[in-house]
Amino acid sequence: MPSQKQLKWSQLKVGLTVIIASFALAILILLMSGTGGLFTRKILLRSYFDNAGGLREGAPVRLQGVDIGNVAKIRVVSDTTHKLTPVEVTMKASSKFLSNLRRDSLSTLATAGVLGEVYVDIDSSQARGPEVQDGDVLSTRESPQIEDVVRASQSTLQNLDALEKRVDRILAFVESGQGSFGKVIYDPSLYNRLNATVAQFQGLVGDVANGKGSLGKLLVDDELYRNANGTINKLNGIIDDINAGKGTAGKFLKDPTLYNTANDTIANVKKMTDDINAGKGAIGVMAKDQEFADKLKNTMSKLSDLTDKLNSGEGTAGKFLKDPALYDNTNKLLVDTQDLIKAIRQNPKKYLTIHLKLF
Repeated sequence: MPSQKQLKWSQLKVGLTVIIASFALAILILLMSGTGGLFTRKILLRSYFDNAGGLREGAPVRLQGVDIGNVAKIRVVSDTTHKLTPVEVTMKASSKFLSNLRRDSLSTLATAGVLGEVYVDIDSSQARGPEVQDGDVLSTRESPQIEDVVRASQSTLQNLDALEKRVDRILAFVESGQGSFGKVIYDPSLYNRLNATVAQFQGLVGDVANGKGSLGKLLVDDELYRNANGTINKLNGIIDDINAGKGTAGKFLKDPTLYNTANDTIANVKKMTDDINAGKGAIGVMAKDQEFADKLKNTMSKLSDLTDKLNSGEGTAGKFLKDPALYDNTNKLLVDTQDLIKAIRQNPKKYLTIHLKLF
């Protein structure tokens, strides 16, 4: 039978073994938690949200999906600075992730799956600021909660339900044979008309295949092919003659004389315009001499005044144009002259008698 001393020593060994095992288990749990272990320095970070959304103390804090710490405290603040975001979340993060944490990183409340726990997710993918320090405040980015999604989807579901009811009414209306679609589907007269149309089309195709009608002759008769072939041969002959320089069109395309003549004409016209612009020749002088232009303008003014006076009947020429008495007298003189000539022809002795007197 063991002594009392041996029993106490056995109990002591069991107690030490349990304590050592518990301490080792705690260290293993801390090492497996991914936060850097017991001896890794922690920093405190804060973010402010409008609603905690089911977040609890001890919930994980993740950076791009990797656990870097835990939520240390959740409280509601009453200062005016965070009136719209009164929920303060204090987070403990491992300092070994400082190189990936930036002051302009964004924190968001996320859910692990549909029914999973709520955790803090930090996004540094677009952050470019300096590294965070102990006590820094990270900006937040609101994410829609499941309640908001369900609430927003209610109107969509109601619209879908109304649309489904409308579709059901339309289908019932069509199945009853009413309306255009209902008659198309259920009215046998449409099938009969379609069948008759197909039969007529088949007859038309048969007539065309047998060479009946204009279209049938166009497809079956070889005369059209021969005429088209002959026309094409004639066109080829005309094109060959043109390429050979025959005929008016051939000479127009092939004879360089036309090009040379046109080129010389253009050169002469250019030289003439250059001379006119230089003031050479009569036309050049007329175009460039200001004195001549003034004289011409003066002459045109005088001609205009003269025509105005003629139209108003002033002067001899004006009276000649406007006075009807001159016309009447002239007309009377011509009539008298004609009568005199007629009388002389009828009795020339009366007017052509010569009297000789001797002194």
